[in-house]
Amino acid sequence: MRYRLIISLAAVLALPVQAAQDGDWRATLERVSSGVVSIRVDGTRAFDTDWNQSSQATGFVIDAERGLLLTNRHVVMPGPVVAEAVFVNNEEVDLAPVYRDPVHDFGIFRYDPTDLQFIEPYEFELSPDRAQIGREIRVVGNDAGEQLSILSGTIAKLDRRAPDYGHGNYNDFNTFYLQAASGTSGGSSGSPVVDIEGHVVALNAGANQGAASSFFLPLDRVVRAVDLIQRGEPVLRGTLQTTFTQQPYGELRRLGLRHDTEALARKEAPQQTGMLVVAQIVPEGPADGVLEPGDILVRVNDGLVTEFVRLESILDDNVGEEISLYIERNGEPLVFNVVVSDLHTITPDNFLVFGDAVVHRLSYQQARHFNRPPRGIYVANPGYVLGTPAIPRGAVVTSVDRTPVDDLDALESVLTMLADGDRATLRYYTFEDPKNEVLRTVRMDRRWFPARRCERRDDLGTWQCRPLENSGKPTELAPATTSFPETGDERITALHPSLVMVNFDMPYSVSGVSDRYYHGTGLIVDAERGLVVVDRNTVPVALGDVRFTFAGSLEIPGRVEYMHPSHNLAVVSYDPSLIGDTPVREAELSLRPVEPGDTLWVAGLKGDHRVVIQSSEVASIDFVTFPLSRTMRFTDANIETIRLANAPQEIDGVLVDAKNRVVAMWSSFAYQGGTDLGQVNQGIPAELIAETVELAREGRTIRSLEVEYSPLPLASARGLGLSEEWAGKMESFDRKRRQVLQVERLVAGSPAAELLRPGDLVLAIDGKPVNHFRAAEQMVRDKEAVRVTVWRDGQELELNVATVPLDGGGVDRVLLWAGALLQEPHRAMAAQRGVEPVGVYVAYFGYGSPATRYGLWAGRRIVEVDGQPTPDLDAFLDAISDKKDREALLLKTVAWNNAVEVITLKLDLRYWPTYELTRDKTGWHRRDL
Repeated sequence: MRYRLIISLAAVLALPVQAAQDGDWRATLERVSSGVVSIRVDGTRAFDTDWNQSSQATGFVIDAERGLLLTNRHVVMPGPVVAEAVFVNNEEVDLAPVYRDPVHDFGIFRYDPTDLQFIEPYEFELSPDRAQIGREIRVVGNDAGEQLSILSGTIAKLDRRAPDYGHGNYNDFNTFYLQAASGTSGGSSGSPVVDIEGHVVALNAGANQGAASSFFLPLDRVVRAVDLIQRGEPVLRGTLQTTFTQQPYGELRRLGLRHDTEALARKEAPQQTGMLVVAQIVPEGPADGVLEPGDILVRVNDGLVTEFVRLESILDDNVGEEISLYIERNGEPLVFNVVVSDLHTITPDNFLVFGDAVVHRLSYQQARHFNRPPRGIYVANPGYVLGTPAIPRGAVVTSVDRTPVDDLDALESVLTMLADGDRATLRYYTFEDPKNEVLRTVRMDRRWFPARRCERRDDLGTWQCRPLENSGKPTELAPATTSFPETGDERITALHPSLVMVNFDMPYSVSGVSDRYYHGTGLIVDAERGLVVVDRNTVPVALGDVRFTFAGSLEIPGRVEYMHPSHNLAVVSYDPSLIGDTPVREAELSLRPVEPGDTLWVAGLKGDHRVVIQSSEVASIDFVTFPLSRTMRFTDANIETIRLANAPQEIDGVLVDAKNRVVAMWSSFAYQGGTDLGQVNQGIPAELIAETVELAREGRTIRSLEVEYSPLPLASARGLGLSEEWAGKMESFDRKRRQVLQVERLVAGSPAAELLRPGDLVLAIDGKPVNHFRAAEQMVRDKEAVRVTVWRDGQELELNVATVPLDGGGVDRVLLWAGALLQEPHRAMAAQRGVEPVGVYVAYFGYGSPATRYGLWAGRRIVEVDGQPTPDLDAFLDAISDKKDREALLLKTVAWNNAVEVITLKLDLRYWPTYELTRDKTGWHRRDL
């Protein structure tokens, strides 16, 4: 009891001390908070270890007169960046990158001090010597998205190894980190770590992944860089392209450290518990062939070196100079002279962007991961042109068209000679298999995306870009001939000449379709004109590149001719002259309806171009119903399809009868169930194929009532009050189908949407009874208006309803603006979600763009710009025509459920220029705006 009383008295006596400390901390934090800023960061291009992205972080003022902010390297970013700072009083200023360290996680932004009107920010003092074990600290920053958050902690360790963010990511090295008992999170990167007197003792270096969220970067090298920048001098950084680790003396003895060396090191550096050991040497670097892993560093020139700060200081002061390294290897003392190289020369500051791919020279950061020399072309983002042949991010390109490409100049000289569509062979290796090169064929793109070369200019705070020259002439395609392989199977021999592999690649996500690469089996229906029918899960939209492969041997380009506006069919075409004497044969269609129990054969092409034949039996003919698409992509409706017993789902193609006549397309239907995209194969009758081909040949429209039906059994219709008279009529009209058509939903903006209602029973069109989908379509397809007889709420109604013309052009115009892809609202929006076709639809947005930063999400429609209505793309272009770079706009947007949101957006025309893509009879064309 007496002991417990003593403890209580001690606690009471400590209260005034604790209260005083709390008061001191409160005063300090109030004094320094004006110098801490929240930073909004947009990495506009994938570069080196970073993806293009939008994020948030923290910085703090270290020079109020010059407007210098200190933050992390991964905030300043090695690639193009657009950033702005928000001070504690909510004043916003634009930031320009000044410096990012090639190795350590610190960087510097600059702002214009004259942009601040209502605050005089506190200027922090950097005090690396005050970082001591047991020192109480506060992390002041933008923690977890809050503008200003304060987290407490105590420095627990001064020699924690640099955090490891994983293979291929940015990793700091050749430094210790400080460890503290505090928990920071995303957004606190770049926060000052201050002591009770307001001195900055370290820099919070927690990345968004949180792997280093409680670890801080020491300020020794930061102070040197800041001093040089303030004096207007370059920040030279030396390197041996060698990674060191500090090992304890016990391990050093096992590596061969001599006793007298240990005694000397312990005497001259008593605060150190170990020495530096070589861990990795980048091939062809200054230390390659000189140092070896396991070497113990003893002295550099004439001084003992046992820790990172001293070593880096010597290297930074001797760039381009020769230094002497004294090491011990297996107990033997050795001396080597090496020349210190410049870190900045092996840190990329240029990139090429073409076909949406971003490439640059392999950086020192990534060379360490690959254990290769820092040369070759690194794929930061494969984009469209490299993504099509499945070249991954992180690949290193070594040659293009047999020309070695060690740097961007070499690559640019090769690309300059490639015109749009030209092929080139490309060799590369990857992280997973760095010793084995892969050969791929790529096609140059100059149509879909701008091609440019960009260079970093820290004096301007931007990257300056110029167009990539186009000296090449388009290659004229020469006709070629192939033949179909002999298999000994009569059915394959008969069908193979009518089947062709169709590949479709989408450069942009449009109309709710997010996947970019498709392939499937096409059916040749007109050999003279080169017309081929496919499903819309092979060619989902009109925006993209079509390629045909005949007999697995001959590949030629094609184009989209017709997209069926309401059913899962598309018509694409090729130039028949390009296949020479290849014995293709247009398919014979059988329009005879199939019945359950019929024996049919499924024929299609596998991914390796082999023909697959499988016999099956018709299980049923049923109407299709799919869930509503979450992204409002095309989904088929009002169709009855053929379903097979034991049907193959791994191929698409055709269904043929015993005489090898095509009775249906074995089509792949794409649908969305929640967030997952699924697909199922079912048969589309040949009668609908024939009609689609006819529409494509004639280029005419088809008229639609714009109603989605569901079949309702007559018994259920009676339960809804259908009269006995009409029930008798429908029963006698069709004795097989005891059903009526019920309105499921209506296409928004159509005349039918004004007159019909969901739940209506459609009984007749122009006085003729109708009870199945195909008949309802055929009865209106050539009429501008029809008389619809419906049953609603116990009454028969006669309604005159105008039809709507639907063409097969699909999307034929898109606009790239502020990093968002804009288009006219597509029909699936109105058909599935009742979205009025008014405004400009956001189909896609690029990460790191203004669209991402300000929340201009895909699926929304822009209906006003600065109060000016934008009912269509032309009105939108008028509204933005005079807007300048970095100018702010007020956008009124509407979601699919008519929820209105007003957002502001600041333009970035440097990295996200505006251009338009339009389609005419000759194809797609890009126009810069």
